[in-house]
Amino acid sequence: MSAGGIVQAAVIAHLAPLGRVFDAVPARAAMPYLVVEDPVLAAGDAVGLAGRTGTIAITCIDAGVSPVRVRALLAAVEAAMATLPPQPGGGWRITSARLVRSQIALGKGERWVATSTFAVRMYRSN
Repeated sequence: MSAGGIVQAAVIAHLAPLGRVFDAVPARAAMPYLVVEDPVLAAGDAVGLAGRTGTIAITCIDAGVSPVRVRALLAAVEAAMATLPPQPGGGWRITSARLVRSQIALGKGERWVATSTFAVRMYRSN
C-alpha cells in the first residue's frame, strides 16, 4: 500500500470511535459523518530514509440550522488527531500531524461543512 493509503487508513481507524467515517463522500449516510480525504504527499527523503510530507483534510458534514454539532465534532477530530498512533503500518512512522487550518461553512442543501487540514510528516527506513 502507498504511504498515502497507509496514513489515510490509519486516520480512518483512529477516528472511528467518533462516529461514521468514510474515505469518500457517501451516496447516503446518516449525519453527522466524517470524510477523510486522500492525502497530498510529497517526497521528503533523507539518507537511508524514505520520507513523505504533506497534508490530509478531514471534513465533518452535518445538517441543521446551527453549526453547533459540527463544531463539536470538529473539535473532537482535532483532539483525536493529536493522539494519532505513530506506527500506522507498512514500516512507516508518523512523526507529526499538526493542525494547519480549520474552516466551517454552510454548504449545499443546508449542510454544515467543517474541514480541518493537518500537516503530516512520515518516514520509513530503507
